[in-house]
Amino acid sequence: MAELIDVMAEIHDPSAEEIAAPQHDCPMCPRLVAYRDANRAAQPGWFNGPVPSFGPREASLLVVGMAPGVKGANRTGRPFTGDHAGQLLYSTLLRFGRAKGSYGAEAGDGLELVDTRITNAVRCVPPANLPEPGEVTTCNPFLRGELQALPNLRAVLALGVLAHAAVLKACGIPPARIRFRHGALHELPDGLILADSYHVSRYNTNTGRLTTEMFESVMFALGKKLEAMG
Repeated sequence: MAELIDVMAEIHDPSAEEIAAPQHDCPMCPRLVAYRDANRAAQPGWFNGPVPSFGPREASLLVVGMAPGVKGANRTGRPFTGDHAGQLLYSTLLRFGRAKGSYGAEAGDGLELVDTRITNAVRCVPPANLPEPGEVTTCNPFLRGELQALPNLRAVLALGVLAHAAVLKACGIPPARIRFRHGALHELPDGLILADSYHVSRYNTNTGRLTTEMFESVMFALGKKLEAMG
């Protein structure tokens, strides 16, 4: 696992170290700690820790997911990397010029994000891929730190209801004030654009709740909105 952590240090922007992030043995959520310990015992070669954000600190767009997948980011140490969700997310970012290289589903595949950064509302993998409300609240200061530490941030793309609510909470806005709606572009009081999309999960794509065309439409509309704002 030490080798994997070294790889992660190499592919992340060094300036990201200045942004507050949970330590690799973060003790703040007992249920997630127990699950982490179980995964470490079963798969000692996996990353098995709070997954760092990925992408340049100078990014104008922050993509926020729900939490790492057990065989995806929890294994590879990079958000949305190594599981089904990453296929749609990264292929779309590549198509829209927000990534370069090729997505190889591993942290060392050489993929680079362009003016884009990715993080999760909850940094540690939860059992059954579902964080509890208290865990989202406990991890929210790290998301707030991300938002405050990105100097060029203009928009956030929230993948799913949980991410939407977590972003609003991190911005000091009661989540009930702005409802999630796929395809919506919300302008927050400070001028930040919050874009909503259904999560790029296997369940959503397999059931047709989210298609490639639907996700690309969100990205296209967000891009046009940012262009219009100058």
